[in-house]
Amino acid sequence: MAQQAQAHMPETDDTEIVVSVRDVTVAFGDKVVLENLSLDIRRGEILGFVGASGAGKSVLLRTVLGLNKKRSGTIKLFGVDVDKASDAERVRLDMRMGVLFQHGALFSALTVLENVQVPMREYLDLPRQLMDELALLKIELVGLPRDAAGKFPSELSGGMIKRAALARSLALDPDIVFLDEPTSGLDPIGAADFDELVAKLRDTMGLTVYMVTHDLDSLFAVCDRIAVLGKKRVLVEGTIENMLASEEPWVKSYFRGKRARQIDLAARE
Repeated sequence: MAQQAQAHMPETDDTEIVVSVRDVTVAFGDKVVLENLSLDIRRGEILGFVGASGAGKSVLLRTVLGLNKKRSGTIKLFGVDVDKASDAERVRLDMRMGVLFQHGALFSALTVLENVQVPMREYLDLPRQLMDELALLKIELVGLPRDAAGKFPSELSGGMIKRAALARSLALDPDIVFLDEPTSGLDPIGAADFDELVAKLRDTMGLTVYMVTHDLDSLFAVCDRIAVLGKKRVLVEGTIENMLASEEPWVKSYFRGKRARQIDLAARE
């Protein structure tokens, strides 16, 4: 059903642009968090969005999703201006997006299977058996064993919670997934495994991935492009090589500072 809905959605003039943010300002009372910020997310890429704590990384993600109100500017999803979208268009847009919130945000009273089925119940009218089968497929897709389906979030490790939340974000076979600090709280091995999973899903499912993160290893390992938030806007965007070459003070400190990851650029070429 999700595929049928997609067929009616207008595409962008430039089909590479999935999300277009133009001159967006977001404020909470008198506090302006984002000001005249612009950013594009391209089809098929893994975009890493990074910035200092409290800079507004998650605020932009939630604004794109329609969970925060913007004061001004334009946001287009798949070529549709969200401010001009009808209710039916907005539903179709929502079905094309999946979200993994920080810490997973699973419903504690629901099993993993039931958590994965939440988007299906909200947007689709499917028989119970079919929903069970689809949810099990998503659970296995993210590397969880089938017996995890009947467990509650309190019975899961931190890594399993992240994977269960990722399975839920994939429930409707979205075109783009938004990941908010997906490796936070994971040990280095678990974080590396999760990065590998995200890259594999992007390649096999043709996903576009918007990843809010502070994890340098994720930025180096899986991100095709990086955007740096600072001074209420995007300071720098480009490849990891662009970040390493930047003389912007925060970017330089983050990517080339005392705790920065060492890398042989010649080896990457």
